[in-house]
This record gives sequence, C-alpha cells and structure tokens, in this order.
Amino acid sequence: MTLSDRKRAGWLLGLFYLAYFALLGVYVIFLPKMLVQSGYSASQVGMIFAASPLMRFLLPFLFRRLGSVERLHYLGALILAFLSALLFFATLHSFTAFFLANLLYGAAMGIVLPYVDTIALQIISKERYGRVRLWGSIGFMAIALWLGRVLETPLQSLVYLAVLALATLLTGWLLARYDRSEHKAGTSHPGNAASFSLRRYWAFWLSAFLLQVSFGGFYNFFTIYETAHGISLEMTSWLWSFGVLCEIAMLFWQGPLLKNRELLSLIEFAVATTVLRWMILWLWPDSLAAAFAAQSLHAFNFALYYTAAIAYVFELYTQKKLAQQFFLGMTFGLGGSIGAVLAGWIYEWDPDQLFLFEALVALAAWGAIRIHRRRKEHNAPAR
Repeated sequence: MTLSDRKRAGWLLGLFYLAYFALLGVYVIFLPKMLVQSGYSASQVGMIFAASPLMRFLLPFLFRRLGSVERLHYLGALILAFLSALLFFATLHSFTAFFLANLLYGAAMGIVLPYVDTIALQIISKERYGRVRLWGSIGFMAIALWLGRVLETPLQSLVYLAVLALATLLTGWLLARYDRSEHKAGTSHPGNAASFSLRRYWAFWLSAFLLQVSFGGFYNFFTIYETAHGISLEMTSWLWSFGVLCEIAMLFWQGPLLKNRELLSLIEFAVATTVLRWMILWLWPDSLAAAFAAQSLHAFNFALYYTAAIAYVFELYTQKKLAQQFFLGMTFGLGGSIGAVLAGWIYEWDPDQLFLFEALVALAAWGAIRIHRRRKEHNAPAR
C-alpha cells in the first residue's frame, strides 16, 4: 500500500470512528430516555439494553465454528445495522418486536467494530491508532452535547440513530477495500479458527472480563451516585465530558508509550489505575475535586487500556478478526452485562459501598493479568 493510500485510509478510518461512536452515543445516552417516555418500564428497558451485549458475547463462538469473519459477513453486518435502525421506527410500540430488532442491531454492531479495528491495525501502526481512534471519542462527546440541547421528542433520537447508521454503513463499506488479511493463505480455513483458544491465555481473558465488570457501577450509576452526594446534575455532566477529554488527550499522545513500552506492562498499569479510580470515588464521594481526579484516570483505564489491549490481542493470535470479536464480546458484551446487573444489586443493598465493590473487582482483574504475565514468561506458549 502506498503512502497516499495509507493517508486516505487513515482519514476514512477517522470518519468511520466518528460516525460509529456518535451512533453509539445516541443509542446508550438517549435511547433509554426515549423508551421510558414511550411507556416502557425500567425492567423492560434493562432487558432491551441487555440484548446488544448478549449478541456481542455470543457471536464470536458462532464464528469460531464457521471459520474466520469474512468480508461478506462484515458488509452484511453494515447493512443489517442500518436496517435494524430503520426497524426501530416500526417496532417501537411493541416490546417483543423492539427487543428482537435490538438483537439484530447488537449482532451487526458486534461484527463491524472488531473488523474495522483489525483493518486499522493492518494499515496504521499501533502508535498512530490512538490518533485515529480519538475521532470516535469526539463523535461520542459531540453527539451527547448536541442532542442534550436540541432533542425534544422521542422519535428525534431514532432519526439521528438512522442517519448515523447510514454514515457508518457508507464509511465502513469504503473501508472494506483496505482489508488484505483474507487473501493470506490459511486465514479463512475453518480449522484455523477452530484452533483459536481462550483457555491457553485464560488469565488474560479473565482480567479483561473482570475489568469491564468493574465499570458496571460507573457506566450505569455514576450520575446517580454523584448527584446523591450533593454534586449537581450539570456538574456531573461536566465530569463525564472531562473524562472524555482526558481520553482524547491520551489517544492523541499515547504513541510514544505504545512504541517504547511493552504492551503487557501498559495493560497492567492501566488496570492498576482503575483500582485507584474506584477507591477515590468510594473514599471521597462528596468531593468534587476527588471526582475530577478520578475522571482524569479515564485516560489510562479506558483509552490506554483499550488501545494496548486490542494491539496485544492482535499480536497474540493469528486469527486476528476472531480474536478482536472475542475481546469485544468478553469485555463490553459479557463483562458489561454482568457488571450492570451486579452494580444494580450492590446499589440497592448499600449505595455507599458500590465503588468499593468495583475496586475489589478491578483488583482481581489486576491479579489475573499478573498471573497471565507469569504464565507467559515461564511457559512461553506457542500461538
């Protein structure tokens, strides 16, 4: 690939991440409120938003049986994501139909992002990945700030969802031309996928799963937790935005870290800062300064961790698209679902202990990644 082709691919990747994560922002920030305004109960909303993570978890096991994730699967997933967004209009007033539409949507989105991440790591260095991926953070924050000001009716969020799904379809379709991995000998053979093993690196996968479980309290209860301790809703929204700004800064400047440091060491550090983050929120729940300090760590335990982890998985396995699918499924899929449920139980039992629980889970994730390092150093298993 020529230098000009790489530059064009880099810009196209940035546009894709911008559209994809803006689409994600509409889905996770505004769709729940729209459903409540449309008459859904809290339990129904919870079930609907468990559908997409569930599909992200199950899909990798399906593709492990079928073989590798091919270009045809990816293009079909892009189309399905857009059609599912259109189905939301027709199924909104039927819980069962809307739940099924969300299953389709979750299946499609669970294929698209790991595939594009693999393309990105093929054509740009892991040092430059963060600067391209930060456009996703910008898209997420921009759509949150924009819709927070202009959104008036529930159906408006579905319109934005459909438009952004179309933008994701168009940019993602153009990116398919830059994928070269499926032309390599052996990558599409089902037996090759069958050789993919979670058990071989079980401690790494356990750590990734537990880390995302520890985020369950943050993603689902951070706003409730802070406002219950006297911090205003407006200031809490600034706390969210500050975390995303720190994430963007890390994605922009993390290149030298990824180039000069071992990926596994960066992952260990990022997990350790997650323990510190949840401890700060537990120890000083009423302190605005402590909350901002905790949010600043988002740069490490999301931005740095995510980039280092997907780059590490890319190096660890030969079945690269399948490995990225498993990473998404085990973390934001299974980990996100279980983390949300556990956080809800803990918050009902004793709200003040929520982030102590999350810190202990993150500490377990750090212990698991340390076990993975020792096993890898002593056993040096083959791919």
